Amino acid sequence: MQIPRRTPSVAGLVTWLRARDPDLAATRRAGRTAIVMPALFALCTQVLHSPTMASFAAFGSFSMLLMVDFSGPMVERLRAQAALAAAWAALICVGTLVAQATWLAVVTTLLIAFVILFSGVVSSVLAGSATSLLLAFVLPVSTPVPLSLLPERLAGTGLAATAALPAVWLLWPRPVADPLIEPATRVCRAAAAHLRADASGLDRQATATDSTRRRAAAEETAEASTDLRNTFNATPYRPTGLSTASRTLVRLVDELNWLSTILEDRPAYTDAPPACDPTARRVRLTAADVLDHTANVLTDMRVVLGPLRSATAELREAMQTMEKTSTVRLPADHSVGDSPEEIYGFIATLDLSFRARELGFAVLQIADNVATAAAASQRHWLDRLLVREPGALTEPLAVARERATAHLGLRSVWLHNSLRGAVGLGIAVLIANLTGVQHSFWVLLGTLSVLRSNALNTGQNALRAVLGTVAGSIIGAGLLQLIGHHGTVLWFLLPLAILVAGIAPSAISFAAGQAAFTVTLVVMFNLGQDPDWHIVLLRMQDIALGCAVSLLVALFFWPRGAATAVHKALADAYVDGARYLAEAVDYALGQGGQTDPARPRGEPLEHNRKAAASARRLDDAFRTYLDERGAKPLSLTDMTALVAGVAALRLAADAVVSLWRGVDPGRETDGRTEAHRAIRGAASRVTEWYYAFAGGLDHGAPVPEPVQLHPEAAALLVESVRTDHADALGRPGATAVRIIWTGDHVDVARRLQPGLALAAKGSAIR
Repeated sequence: MQIPRRTPSVAGLVTWLRARDPDLAATRRAGRTAIVMPALFALCTQVLHSPTMASFAAFGSFSMLLMVDFSGPMVERLRAQAALAAAWAALICVGTLVAQATWLAVVTTLLIAFVILFSGVVSSVLAGSATSLLLAFVLPVSTPVPLSLLPERLAGTGLAATAALPAVWLLWPRPVADPLIEPATRVCRAAAAHLRADASGLDRQATATDSTRRRAAAEETAEASTDLRNTFNATPYRPTGLSTASRTLVRLVDELNWLSTILEDRPAYTDAPPACDPTARRVRLTAADVLDHTANVLTDMRVVLGPLRSATAELREAMQTMEKTSTVRLPADHSVGDSPEEIYGFIATLDLSFRARELGFAVLQIADNVATAAAASQRHWLDRLLVREPGALTEPLAVARERATAHLGLRSVWLHNSLRGAVGLGIAVLIANLTGVQHSFWVLLGTLSVLRSNALNTGQNALRAVLGTVAGSIIGAGLLQLIGHHGTVLWFLLPLAILVAGIAPSAISFAAGQAAFTVTLVVMFNLGQDPDWHIVLLRMQDIALGCAVSLLVALFFWPRGAATAVHKALADAYVDGARYLAEAVDYALGQGGQTDPARPRGEPLEHNRKAAASARRLDDAFRTYLDERGAKPLSLTDMTALVAGVAALRLAADAVVSLWRGVDPGRETDGRTEAHRAIRGAASRVTEWYYAFAGGLDHGAPVPEPVQLHPEAAALLVESVRTDHADALGRPGATAVRIIWTGDHVDVARRLQPGLALAAKGSAIR
C-alpha cells in the first residue's frame, strides 16, 4: 500500500509560512483563537442568548489568546494568564463606571492608558500585554451601558479567561525553551574552544596548526556572538522581567558579547607576547572549563550546580594566585630605557596576565548569572508561589521603581510613546463621544493600531489600515452578497477568518491583517441575523477617523521619529558610561585622597546605576527603531556596534571596580604618586573623548579622532611603579600590578574608540 504524501502545494505553503512566521508563533496563537473564540461566541448567543456576554467573551478570548504569548515554564505562563484575566475584570469595571460621563471617560482614558503603556518598562510581560490591557478598557469605555449590564460583561470575560487557561496549556503550547538559550550556549562553547586554542600556544612556540585552530575558534566565537545579539534584538521589547532568572539571563547577553570582544581585542603596542606566566595559562584553561559547565547548565537548568560552582571556585583561586605571581614578571631589578619600545615592553610584561584576569572576570560574571538563573528555576514550588528569589540582591518592587524612574525624562522613547498613546486614545474617546459615532470602539481601536514612533511612519500605517479596511470591507460585502439569507454559512467562515486574521500580520503585511480582521468583524456581527453589508461602511468610517486621530497625535508629539531618538540615547549612554569609568578609576586610585582617611570612599554605585539606566533607555530606543516599518535610514550593522560599545564601556568600569574591591585602603599609598597621576591622566583623555563623541552623536558634530598612546605618561607610570610601589628590597607588590592592570582597563576603553568612530560615521543621520 502506498503511503500518501503531502502535495507540493501543501509543502510549499508550509515552507512559505515557516519563512515568514518563525517557529509558527503567530500560527499557533491564531489556531487556538480560531477554536475558542467561535465556540464562546456560539455559547453566549445561541445558548445563553446574551449579546453582551458574547461580545466580551469573543474579544476577551481574542485578546488573551491572540494578542499575548507568554513565555517560560507552563506554571509561569498560567500565572500570567490568570493575572491578565484579573486585570481585564478590573479594567472592565472601571471603564463601565466612567463611560457615563464624557469628561470622566476622557480623563480616565488618559491616566489608565499612560499607566498601562509606561508600565512596560518594568517587564517585557507587561509590555507584551499592553495592547490586550488597553483593549480591556477601550471596549467598555467606548460603549456606555447601564451598570446593570456590568455582571454580564464580567461573565463574558470570565468565560474567556476560563477557556484561555486550558487552551494555552493543551492546544499546541509554546516551547518552553527561551530563544536566547541556544545562541548563548553556542557562544559559551565557542569561547571555551577559543580559550583552549589560545592557551595551547602559550607554553611553546606556536605552530601553523595552532594558528589555524585559533583563527577558526575566533571566527566561530564572533559568529555565535553576532547570532546571539541578533536574536536579542529581534524582539520588540527587551525580554526581561522582575524575576531573578529573567534579569540575569538578559545581563548574560551583554556579558557574552563583552567576552567575545575581549577575545578579539589585541593591544597595539606589542607584536609578540613576552614569556607567559604559567598561572595566566591556567586561568585561561580553567575559564574554558567554567564556560563548558555554564553551557551545560544553560542547556538544562535542572542539572546539579555543584560542578559549575566547583569550577568557578577553582577559577577564583587561579586568579588570586596569578595576581601574586604576576609581580615576579615585572623586570624591576634593572632600569627601563626611554624609548617607547622599552616602556611598553615593561607594561606588556603583564599583558597576558592582565588579559587572563580580564577574561576570568568576564567568565565569572557569566557563570554567576547562569548559576543564579538556574537556582531560580530549581526553586521549591512554595518558593515559586511566594515569589522568593534566590540571590536577589534587590527586591522586585525596588527594581521596578528603579526602571520606571530611569525613563522619567523627556529623552526617553518609552515615555514619548506612552504619552502619545495615552493622548491619542483620550482624543479618540472625546471625538467619538462628541460626534456620536455609532461604533466608537472601532475609532479607539483604529487609533491604537496605527500609533507608531514617528509621524511619517504613522501616516504610512494609517494608509495601510484604511486600505486594508477597504479591501476587507469589499471582501466581506462580497461574501455577504453571495451568502444572501443563508446565515448559517457564516458560522463555518468565522474560524477561518480568525485564523487568517491571526496569521496575516506576521506572514503577509499589516494591511493584510487589517483586511482579515475586518472580514472577521463583518462575519461576527452578522451571525444570528440576516447578513447586512452596510456594516462595512460604518467600519470604514470608524477606522478612518481613528487613523486621523493617531496621525495628528504623532505629528504633534514626535515629528522626527526613532532614528534621532537613538542618537540621543546613544549620546546619553556614552556620557554616563564614561562618567562611571572615571568614577571607577577614582575609586581605584583615590582611596587615600579623601579628606578623612578613616572613611574610605565607597564604590561608585550611583554612577553604575545611571549608566545601567541609560543603557536600558538606549535599548528601548533601538528596539523602537528596529520595529518601525519601512526602510531604515541608518546602517543596522553600525548601530548595533554602537549599542554594543555602550555595554563594553560600562563593563570595563565594572572590571576596574572589581579589581580594587576588598583592598585595604590603609595599606595603599596616598594617591599622589606619578603612577596615580598617569592613570588618571589616561582616564581623563579617554573619557573626554567619549564626552566629545557623545556630543557628535547628539548634535551631528564631527567625530573626534581616537586617543593615541602617550609614551611620556607611560614612562612616568613605569618609573613610579618601579620606585613608589616597591618594597624595601625593590620588588613591586600587588599594588603595582593592580595599578598597571587599571591602566590596561582604561586602555581597553581607548582601543574601542577607532571602531566606534567608524561606526558613528556610517550611522550618521542624513
